[in-house]
Amino acid sequence: MYQRLFEPPKNKSFFLFGSRGTGKTTWLKTHFSEAIYLDFLRPELLRRLLGSENRLEEYIPSDYTGWVVMDEVQKIPNLLDEVHRLIEERKDLFFVLTGSSARKLRNTQVNLLAGRALQYQFFPLTCAEVGDDFDLIHALKYGMLPSVFNEVNPKKYLQAYIQTYLEQEVQQEGLTRNIGAFSRFMEIASFSQGESLNVTEIAREAGIHRKVAENYFSILEDLLIAFRLPVFSKRAKRRLTQHRKFYFFDTGIFYHLRPKGVLDSPEELEGICLESLILQEIKAMNEYMEWGYKLSFWRTTTGAEVDIICYGDHGFYAIEVKRSHNISRKQLSGLKKFRKDYPEVVPYLIYGGKDKLEIDGVKIIPVIVFLRNIEEYLH
Repeated sequence: MYQRLFEPPKNKSFFLFGSRGTGKTTWLKTHFSEAIYLDFLRPELLRRLLGSENRLEEYIPSDYTGWVVMDEVQKIPNLLDEVHRLIEERKDLFFVLTGSSARKLRNTQVNLLAGRALQYQFFPLTCAEVGDDFDLIHALKYGMLPSVFNEVNPKKYLQAYIQTYLEQEVQQEGLTRNIGAFSRFMEIASFSQGESLNVTEIAREAGIHRKVAENYFSILEDLLIAFRLPVFSKRAKRRLTQHRKFYFFDTGIFYHLRPKGVLDSPEELEGICLESLILQEIKAMNEYMEWGYKLSFWRTTTGAEVDIICYGDHGFYAIEVKRSHNISRKQLSGLKKFRKDYPEVVPYLIYGGKDKLEIDGVKIIPVIVFLRNIEEYLH
């Protein structure tokens, strides 16, 4: 098992959200091996507490002090009222509340403990966590979920993972009545990876109403398997696009969702995967290291673009990602236009070559160098 970077708070209850398969349960059983552990994926436990939330205290002896882990707490959202009461009455109890879906917690009047529990997110593995086992080609094709490093056939694992989400998270939770339409929608959405999202166009291609498509995107975000990146518009000096960019949370999930054929360009697909991987890494490190960056992208209505903007108290960085092994000045145009509007920014171009360069004030960094030294470049 790889050593994870996430450091839990001491003597403070917290929520830990993250997609299935990111390693939350393994990490919890390692770090809280002495805790009382309640897994709400166990049908008998779920049945006993559902609608009878006051029974929770029966699982916690009156003289017990320490941690109580409640895995997949979104299965019984009303249980959080009881957790709130126990935190107030028993000052020596601390809770870890995990979830692979935030939908029920967001869409109902659920007690999120009013600041009595911090909120964190768990991500796929990072380059720093994998260390010497990191392989760029493998990461682009299979992603960074922990199981792809152990599975004999990671392709089969990822296909099963996608099917599991469709069946267990979407269908069983009743998030949509038409699982076939949702499955087609996910495939069509994969063509928008790293692109400005046009919900109307996707709805048309999927043969569904625009409101249904918007709801489907919300389901993906609530299940923590996709997110949308906003446009950086602070002190904007140019007309900017209004559409957010869309990403599945892991490159392996995207790669195996995306239908492929003989007419698809491997170079184009690798470029999308590389940009996704860099953003995936930055998101995880930003959370674990508590850098506090707001992540966004920049695109003008005339087509000038920068893939990733990191903006916060620790710095201001503009990052363009290119799969190519050689860089021309033309490929720097988006960064240079952005720097003209924001001279305070530090511009990086991450590329597939081997040498660190600097052209027209833009630092050009090999992918592996950036991933292995991300703290040096962003902090």
